[in-house]
Amino acid sequence: MAKVAFIGLGVMGYPMAGHLKAHGHDVTVFNRTAAKAEKWVAQHGGKAAPTPARAAEGAEFVFTCVGNDNDLRSVTVAPDGVFAGMARGSVYVDNTTASAIVARELHAYGAERGIDCLDAPVSGGQAGAENGQLTVMVGGDEAVFERARPVIDGYAKMVGHMGAPGPGQLAKMVNQICIAGVVQGLSEGLHFAKRSGLDIEKLVSVISKGAAQSWQMESRYTTMRDNKFDFGFAVDWMRKDLAICLEEARKSGAKLPVAALVDQFYAQVQAMGGSRWDTSSLIALLDRD
Repeated sequence: MAKVAFIGLGVMGYPMAGHLKAHGHDVTVFNRTAAKAEKWVAQHGGKAAPTPARAAEGAEFVFTCVGNDNDLRSVTVAPDGVFAGMARGSVYVDNTTASAIVARELHAYGAERGIDCLDAPVSGGQAGAENGQLTVMVGGDEAVFERARPVIDGYAKMVGHMGAPGPGQLAKMVNQICIAGVVQGLSEGLHFAKRSGLDIEKLVSVISKGAAQSWQMESRYTTMRDNKFDFGFAVDWMRKDLAICLEEARKSGAKLPVAALVDQFYAQVQAMGGSRWDTSSLIALLDRD
């Protein structure tokens, strides 16, 4: 078992850190809202630290799961960030969905200090985090990946090594691009079915056994049918992720017409007051009269 620090106790990080503690690791946490860290300690045990640097002191593995590139820099390379407290030979694992640029930046910063770094964004949403069933896409040195994998396994059902620093984040971008298209297609299909008078339950029981099957269909069709959107990954977060995808595509020359269009549909959902609705709320645009 390892001595671990976990930075960022949001809807994903809170249960992920809990799984690490449940797997027997010695966990110290930090959260910008200290009350959240104290609540976590009361629930799971372990310790809370007043700064990321203090949390990282003596840790073999340091995890972060925060909002965006700037949040990430504030808890890593700032004077009281984790790199200020980490020892040479320790491993930094970032679970934030961020840019490949910041992943490579942090890898270089860590390398100068003898700290091994992995970019390791996750997929599976809040339910996956709570159930310890996340998919983790990892970029970084393969030997470091093998060192960290037994710890990462504490909150994951699948952990894959994507290559050198940055490809973990690039793989997560592909994940979000695919999801955007699938959710839009499912929204249009269910909207069409409702307007055509089809029984949604009977319909999905059939088509979910064929080529149209997806996790989104099986997990979200009933809530989409009922216009209930409080079940996971928020529209605000998806737009943040799609912005990263579109920026990377501009640099690489990749063409993402569907992702760009769906991003604009999500902007319309935000304008409807759906910033915190889950991503399946695309159907709300179609269903409104």
